[in-house]
Amino acid sequence: MSTDTTLSAAAAQPAAKPRSRRMSTSTILLIVAGALVGLSLVHQLANAPDVTSSGAIQAALQAAVPLGLAGLGGLWAERAGVVNIGLEGQMILGTWFGAWGSLEFGPWIGLLIGILGGAVGGLVHAVATVTFGVDHIISGVAMTILAPGVVRYLSYITWGSAGATQSPQVVDQVPRLSVPGVNSLKGLEEHQWFLISDIAGVLRGLLHEVSLVTILAVLLIPLTAWVLWKTAFGLRVRSVGEDPQAAESLGLNVYRYKYYGVVISGAMAGLGGVYLSTVTSAIYREGQTGGRGYIGLAAMIFGNWRPGGLAVGASLFGYTDALQLRRGSESVHALLILVGALLLALAVWEFIRRNRVVAISSAVLGVLSYVLFFSVDKIPTALVQAAPYITVLVVLALAAQRLRPPAADGKPYRRGG
Repeated sequence: MSTDTTLSAAAAQPAAKPRSRRMSTSTILLIVAGALVGLSLVHQLANAPDVTSSGAIQAALQAAVPLGLAGLGGLWAERAGVVNIGLEGQMILGTWFGAWGSLEFGPWIGLLIGILGGAVGGLVHAVATVTFGVDHIISGVAMTILAPGVVRYLSYITWGSAGATQSPQVVDQVPRLSVPGVNSLKGLEEHQWFLISDIAGVLRGLLHEVSLVTILAVLLIPLTAWVLWKTAFGLRVRSVGEDPQAAESLGLNVYRYKYYGVVISGAMAGLGGVYLSTVTSAIYREGQTGGRGYIGLAAMIFGNWRPGGLAVGASLFGYTDALQLRRGSESVHALLILVGALLLALAVWEFIRRNRVVAISSAVLGVLSYVLFFSVDKIPTALVQAAPYITVLVVLALAAQRLRPPAADGKPYRRGG
């Protein structure tokens, strides 16, 4: 039996636990179609055009990309058995180095420098956790505390006291592309026809004026899935996250592959930071990440440590975040119709499956959603701003019983131990 075949057995889920069922392409398409129909109904019932407008979808895409990149970073690290709470700090490094590199050398070199900045942050985390055995959480928190101080100092010596908290404007940016003819959908979107106008708004938001960095980020999702699940390199990374002792017994350098996973993790987070400072806003600002590294981790957990589920989680959290910019009070208020219906449907499904705790929790939250909808005409601004974080908490609480992290995730490993 070859080494990689044996590693595949080590990286597989334990036989005592049921294997998670992967969704087929047709199932995913049905979910997307159902979501579009649901949002169209919300649009018509609550007169809330912004829930499917091209502006809202474009904003949601821009909000989801850094979350997805942070989640991919967490996926690479945790599949190698290292918890990377320091994603937030590595994103901060990416924002500063990406903006500085773009100002000094142009957008593409800036992109690479920002990725390198995040990778260096990942390397520091790997040295602390893998080589010196520092607790993963402590090392990650230290990284997140250290990074803002580092970039504040770099800002001061680079741009002076006036630029200590933000950079000059990034003028040269990575080009944006549009699918030919997609802008002609604007007229169809403005007709406000059920479903047809909503589809036009979604397509226009996804395919008009899209940054090449966005396209790169989207392509990284299937690329990560292919590398981790279809190549020998990915198999070895996953094996050290599932059973490092078994991988070691087969002659694998466990430390090396843990380093690979964590450094790639930092690079992904760094790319997410570059996106924030050069694509979303075209300027570096202190505090620009705004906790997105942590939400990216939540998206990864929501996706059960898989790229496809992670992308769905990032899209969900990005969408709720983007609604703040598009008549947030009215839009979030309208979405309570769909949220309540989904929660009540989930309650019925879980009750049938005899999962009483989740069923009761979902039913209570569903009823509360409708109580809030009929009690007020607009959601308070503070609650709208908290919507992404509330979404994270609710989704993770309801999905917790289905999660299966890598078996050795976060556990200390010593060679020969």
